[in-house]
Amino acid sequence: MRILTTLLRPTSGQAYVAGHSVNKTPRSVRRAIGYMPDFFGVYDDMKVWEYLDFFAACYEIPERDRPGLINDLLELVDLKHRREDMVDTLSRGMKQRLCLARTLAHDPQVLILDEPASGLDPRARIEIRELLVELARMGKTIFFSSHILADVAEICTHIGIIEAGEMVAQGSMSEMRRTLIPHREITITMLEGVEAARATLSAIAGVTEVTDMPPSEGRPRLHVKFVGEDTGVTAILQTLTQAGVPVVSFAEETKDLESVFMRATKGIVS
Repeated sequence: MRILTTLLRPTSGQAYVAGHSVNKTPRSVRRAIGYMPDFFGVYDDMKVWEYLDFFAACYEIPERDRPGLINDLLELVDLKHRREDMVDTLSRGMKQRLCLARTLAHDPQVLILDEPASGLDPRARIEIRELLVELARMGKTIFFSSHILADVAEICTHIGIIEAGEMVAQGSMSEMRRTLIPHREITITMLEGVEAARATLSAIAGVTEVTDMPPSEGRPRLHVKFVGEDTGVTAILQTLTQAGVPVVSFAEETKDLESVFMRATKGIVS
């Protein structure tokens, strides 16, 4: 992240942001990005609007354009009602949103955010997440780091998992699931006929494993591993029904980002 923001020169290789080389044209990279660090300071004795005005001036935005820009930014991050408040009186979540507004002052193509939800309470974290989703809808490219996997799954179209300084997996969510968890897992609960169900399932193409599970309310259950598409999952249920197996519940386990993360990493601490 420090390399992409031109704060650190790479020891080898090349990195490009918005088509600009971080080595050859760092100034062009800086004009194209908005960077929000994990921890940032605020100035004493400065109002919210003055804070944004100061940074707009740093970005060489003409003075006549700043009032309208500041109003738009405060409305975007829902801080218009705190315009005249002193910055150091804001809560952690409000300061985070104000820093994000500051990051947007020069209308960057790419946002680079370091742990944008770090240290926030649940409500503030949800508000930041919704704001990032809205910025993505506006056409901004958002690159951020986070240990909160629920936020990553909610916001991201592509993810990369880094362990001990090495990229161990990257790609879209669907690609990561297919690569790291190639089989689908299904739990089937029946009234009876577990032997018939086991025999029927074992004969279905794509079913790689059928194992017993502890009964639920006295009803037998089977755990099925299957490799195939959605049509194949539907066909499993249809085949069981046609074989006369009284199915009470048929549920596929959801493969969330935590499952993908656990498969990709080994628990190495750098």
